Amino acid sequence: MKKQWLVRYSEIFLKSDPVRRQWENTLIANIREVMPGIHVRNERGRIWLDGDVKPDLLKNVFGIVSFSEVEHIKLDEISTFLPGYCRRHGIENARTFAIKMKRVGKHNFSSNDKAIEYGNLVRNTFPHLKVNLAYPDKEIHIEIRSDEAYLYDTVIKGPGGLPLGVEGSLVALVSGGIDSPVAAWMMMKRGCRILPVFIALDTFLDETTAARAQRVVDVLAKYQPGIKLTVIHDGYLAAAKTELVRRGLEKYTCIFCKRRMYRVVTEFAKANGAKGIVTGESLGQVASQTLDNLLVLTDAASDVPIHRPLIGYDKEETMKIARDIGTFPESTSKASGCRAVPAGPSTKAKLETIREIETKLKSTEMPLPV
Repeated sequence: MKKQWLVRYSEIFLKSDPVRRQWENTLIANIREVMPGIHVRNERGRIWLDGDVKPDLLKNVFGIVSFSEVEHIKLDEISTFLPGYCRRHGIENARTFAIKMKRVGKHNFSSNDKAIEYGNLVRNTFPHLKVNLAYPDKEIHIEIRSDEAYLYDTVIKGPGGLPLGVEGSLVALVSGGIDSPVAAWMMMKRGCRILPVFIALDTFLDETTAARAQRVVDVLAKYQPGIKLTVIHDGYLAAAKTELVRRGLEKYTCIFCKRRMYRVVTEFAKANGAKGIVTGESLGQVASQTLDNLLVLTDAASDVPIHRPLIGYDKEETMKIARDIGTFPESTSKASGCRAVPAGPSTKAKLETIREIETKLKSTEMPLPV
């Protein structure tokens, strides 16, 4: 008997053989990145790990649907091995049980044949047990692959999704609040490496906000090892705000700020080979995220794709994910707010109006800080 870990994936299995092999290799590389030195073997649909496997690290590797610690024996050893295995794994404390079979390869028996055979063996060894296939107290899984067998009784859930990096990279606008790190995490789950950027609005944000953004990114590092926050200082808003107030147009402050942010991170994305931008915007959540204002924000502010994975989420849904992934405590830690937000921000900005104002403001001629 040999103890190993069985890692399962799902979406990778649906790809063509060349893509599947490439994505499998990426997943294996990502596992090795967090657990150097382990031995990895893969078959179609399965990855096997030997060595110092740390379950808490596997839980954070995108592409893994689930995993189990397994005991590896030969097929012809199951009948003699199974009663002892069940005893060691606490089946005597259960009232009902089920044998769950999976079979790969050519055999002269069916999975159902073996499930009945091994189920009868367990019942004869532990007469108090009854079979309950729907809701058993104890499940014993047996996976037969050719002449090998793997037994396990626990399935640990992974994050699912696609292996990190198979879709390239995205720049994430990270404020340090609840939404933006969740949006970044969601795109990580879809195979994107994230380049987080915090834009320090000189005059209107202090170091507590940047520090909170850094702490949030530190949490995301357990999903993307080595992730680094880039802080970009920009004095544009200070100049634009003065002009907007002087002209009685202060209600457009947040629109101008966001359009400037888009321009800054667009240049950052191009300089770093990223394929787009991800933001934490959710429709209607704040003044700058109304449907009218999102149109104004997107148009002409960026010529790379902008991804908004939270667009249809309400705050409670986003907060739940933030708690699940561990960013919520840092996102809600104390930090100063933005002092540039006007008392009555515009919710229905017109693109033509914004363009006209931008052409008149000398502050828009300020070079991008990247």
